[in-house]
Amino acid sequence: MRPTKIHAILLIGAFLASQVGVAPAQSISDTTKGGPLDLGKMWTFDNPPKDYFQKTYNFSADEKWFDEARLASLRFADYCSASFVSANGLVMTNHHCARESGTGVTRKGEDLNATGFFAKTPTEERKVDGLFVDQLVKIEDITKRVQDAMNSGTSEQAQLQAREQAFAAVKQEYGQKEGWKGLELQTIVFYNGGRYSLYGFKRYTDVRLVFMPELQLGFFGGDYDNFTYPRYALDCSFFRVYDNGKPLQTTHFFKFNPDGIRDGEPIFVIGNPGHTERLKTVAELEFDRDLQTPATIQLLKNRSAALQAYNATAKSDSVMNEIFSYENSLKAYGGQLEGLRDASLIARKAVFENQFKAAAQAKSLPADQLKAWDEIAANTAQLRTIFKDANYLAPSERTMGELMTFANVATQFSELLASRPEDAERAKELMVPPTVKNRALEEAYLAAHLTEAQAALGNDDPYVKAALTGPDGKSRTPKEAAAYLVKNTKLTDPAFIGELTTRPNAASASNDPMLALAKIGFPRYLTAARQARQLSQKQEVLRGQLGRMLYDVYGTAVPPDATFSLRINDGVVKSYAYNGTVAPIKTTFAGLYDRNYSFNDKFPWSLPARWKNPPMALLKEPMCFISSNDIIGGNSGSPMINKKLEAVGLAFDGNMESLPGEFIFVPDKNRTISVHAGGIIAAMRYIYKADRLVNELVGVKK
Repeated sequence: MRPTKIHAILLIGAFLASQVGVAPAQSISDTTKGGPLDLGKMWTFDNPPKDYFQKTYNFSADEKWFDEARLASLRFADYCSASFVSANGLVMTNHHCARESGTGVTRKGEDLNATGFFAKTPTEERKVDGLFVDQLVKIEDITKRVQDAMNSGTSEQAQLQAREQAFAAVKQEYGQKEGWKGLELQTIVFYNGGRYSLYGFKRYTDVRLVFMPELQLGFFGGDYDNFTYPRYALDCSFFRVYDNGKPLQTTHFFKFNPDGIRDGEPIFVIGNPGHTERLKTVAELEFDRDLQTPATIQLLKNRSAALQAYNATAKSDSVMNEIFSYENSLKAYGGQLEGLRDASLIARKAVFENQFKAAAQAKSLPADQLKAWDEIAANTAQLRTIFKDANYLAPSERTMGELMTFANVATQFSELLASRPEDAERAKELMVPPTVKNRALEEAYLAAHLTEAQAALGNDDPYVKAALTGPDGKSRTPKEAAAYLVKNTKLTDPAFIGELTTRPNAASASNDPMLALAKIGFPRYLTAARQARQLSQKQEVLRGQLGRMLYDVYGTAVPPDATFSLRINDGVVKSYAYNGTVAPIKTTFAGLYDRNYSFNDKFPWSLPARWKNPPMALLKEPMCFISSNDIIGGNSGSPMINKKLEAVGLAFDGNMESLPGEFIFVPDKNRTISVHAGGIIAAMRYIYKADRLVNELVGVKK
């Protein structure tokens, strides 16, 4: 599943504001009526689901099995998953995870996106500067220590500060402990604060590229095919970890099984799912449905359109990657919104919420915790009242362009210079005139912002009225207004900026059109953002109370939300009904060529020259397959293993039906899409002639 890209909002000073952001005895099983399993199956290695696996699959996975699964699995940098797949430190992950690292070792005259890469000999393996992989080797429960520290706080802000102080103290202490020294330490939040753990990682920093297919194979079908099935993508890459200049020797790895997929067979995916919000209340989900998600989609759609228009002539690879990211996010958020607007899914969430409340009350949990649902609903209602100002007036280069964002910063700096010169001096480095690389793109971003503000705030809003009224008093379109503002602002003039940084209230006194607009919008944003931040802090504490109750009621029988921490989840190889037919559990290379021929070798279904005339034996080989596993962004690169701890595939995406998985897991049609281990071997054998790698993967000795 391709990682989504979220652009942060950078502001000046202290005004950074976060955006809004069953009876206990009930059997935990799949149901169309709603229940605990709607929270998913992303089990932790702190409490591996031994009993659940035994009951569900008649499979006895002991402590050694889970230890081996954990130690063979890796976190790839800080955004993907991976695994060891040979005793010589060979690492498997997705092509879309490896793309930036892989192309980073390109040498003069090469185009690795076009040609791919294979190191025919060990000496040809190329080190990737800055790349690392992490292996989870130590786990410690620190729940009591952190919760005791938080309980001493007298306000939400104090409780969150106490938590951070506890985290820092734990890291400092364990950093000196025997067995923990030298490890990368990370505090992990489970159940929104219901449990806490300290993880210790062995970090490997000498990581070298071994194999990467061409972009047209790793990204076959592009964004058109993203989140769809049947699928035909060789979304895999291989690296090697070196230790003291030699390939790492490890006993912890998943042996390759090119023929390990069977219909109905249990299958397990191990990786680092990034983020889910399945413990969100119905009130919060309705807020997302009505406000946050539609606004996010509109922003992504408009910015992608602006970039596509710009790149029609610019032809920039970096811009194209940004467009891919936007389009990927659009598809993901679109699927989430469709799920949020599905009354049956919200009804399921309501059923579980009522079950959870009843179970918590039956356990006589603390009264302040039992108020959490009502208090979250009240908070969310307040967030609705400030959403428009907090969202549509929020400055960032991707929401309103660099110049208008800088205008907002400049007005705040002017106030700091007048009232708190010591703070202004520290912030002065931010007052650098923005460089407008492309005026048309700058105008497009600003026009998109004004269009969104007009639709959300209305024509009578002072900010909108000021923006869309020209010097002659006549109304103008957002596009016309953006062109006027960009043309007439002096914010690119170093002399003018110098005046703003030295004369108090210079921005307030200026008649610069962008500064004039910022003076109307930015104070409103700051007011809303401060409120949003306070409400969000309270919301975070309340969600922690929900998490504590969830753990008290269900224990480890229900896994926590994803937090980019190592998880194992279970499923089966299984078909599903779609588009009036049924999906095959696997696809073959023949389908890859059918797709290529059907689109007349047109991008993104085109193929490199060496793929044009395949041997007949390749066509019947499996390429991708589906299973009912529960994954999300961050699971990219996760190994798919069987009960024998054999790698049978490589997870890389979910289907469209999986996209509501951000807030609910419904296994009926939710499917994980993986590259088949047999397909990886077949491509290496028939197309890339990578016999050295094939022999290593299947365990053939020279």
